[in-house]
Amino acid sequence: MKKNSSQNTLFQAGEALGELLLEPFNRFASMQAASGILLLAVTVVALVWANSNLAESYEWLKHSHLEIRISDYSLDKSVHFWINEGLMTIFFFVVGLEIKREMLVGELASFKQAALPFTAALGGMIAPAAIYYLLNAQTPWVKGWGVPMATDIAFTMAAFTLLGSRVPHTLKVFFVSLAIVDDLGAVAVIAIFYTSQLAVGYLFLAGIWLIVLVSFNILGYRRPLSYLLVGLMVWWSLYMSGVHSTVAGILVAFTIPARCRHDMMTFSNRLAKIADGLKCAQVSCHNNCPNDDQQNMVRKLENLCRDVQTPLQRIEYSLHPWVVFLIVPLFALANAGVILEWVQMSETLTTTLSLGITIGLFVGKQLGIFIATWIAVRAGFAVMPAGVSFGQIYGSAILGGVGFTMSIFIADLAFGESPELDASKISILLASLISFIVGFLVLYVTSQSKTNGEGDEPEIVQT
Repeated sequence: MKKNSSQNTLFQAGEALGELLLEPFNRFASMQAASGILLLAVTVVALVWANSNLAESYEWLKHSHLEIRISDYSLDKSVHFWINEGLMTIFFFVVGLEIKREMLVGELASFKQAALPFTAALGGMIAPAAIYYLLNAQTPWVKGWGVPMATDIAFTMAAFTLLGSRVPHTLKVFFVSLAIVDDLGAVAVIAIFYTSQLAVGYLFLAGIWLIVLVSFNILGYRRPLSYLLVGLMVWWSLYMSGVHSTVAGILVAFTIPARCRHDMMTFSNRLAKIADGLKCAQVSCHNNCPNDDQQNMVRKLENLCRDVQTPLQRIEYSLHPWVVFLIVPLFALANAGVILEWVQMSETLTTTLSLGITIGLFVGKQLGIFIATWIAVRAGFAVMPAGVSFGQIYGSAILGGVGFTMSIFIADLAFGESPELDASKISILLASLISFIVGFLVLYVTSQSKTNGEGDEPEIVQT
């Protein structure tokens, strides 16, 4: 009996530890799923607004100007600019924090863990770009080859949430890791291929500011405000240099400290001392109002909790809700409103530009991700996620064709204010919709067949 009791205690401790380790991912996934539903609603609002009698107000709001002035210097830009290059820098900053965290302690922390999502993401970027390029190599639209490369994690996580426990948790982790690598690839493409003429002096200045941030990190300086102020200088320097200013978000994120002041053993010991101190101080507490000793202990506890978390974790935790529930929906509202004229759309969707984006996202993404995954696993280069079938990999690969946020962002860089921008947005919306529906159905069927397949162990339902 004593042995069984000890085993049960160990089992319960293991379950608690597992839940603790998975909590950040579960929170991330649920938040992304809710963001996907909000994105869908905002996209519908933008489309209805742009095609209603209030269309002029939509365009006026996008192109109305907002000036930021500091002393004698001012930056007078449209609302559209401040959303796409200002707020989206924060989006890329959070993406950078996620990438750094995954590379340090997540699914990208080791070669074995990173091999499969990295290979899958690479295949999912090369195939769509190649399809688009082959269709548009001899056209003025060839510069849009980066548009079908991207995957929108919010919409895809919404699909996984709708599927619920039918989809293995390991598949969700694999796909989130893939999407993070995909985001890193998209940022690299933006920085290298969608940059205007360079002003080397400002680029050098941005490098100096980044060195300052790295120095902060090395010296153990942890105050977020200092990183914010210097980060703004990096953003301004890159904007003036000709490199797209949102790249500053990723670069600054990589300089944020990812070390905690105390390890968990030190935290546990100090926490016990504070708890003992609070117990001793209780006798002098009156009317539920903490006395000076208790307030001192509470402040120590607050500082201890802050020090056991890394600045990277604290900043990501604080900014993530603002990004998924405000910044990305604002981006969708400002960019998804395209005029839908059905006669003109039938002609637009048959152009090589639209075909390149639509086929690239829907066909290229699924083939690139699936074939790259299959080769990596069969060659022994990577290991298949536990409990995941190739059918489920294929379904998630189709979901990878939901480009939306990043695809629209790259399309805006590639085509600017030209008529091709609206054509590309329509194609992105169409391909994303098809990919979402087909990917969801394939995942539903493959997961169902896997659960009900012969030879599988019956599912144990805990009550």
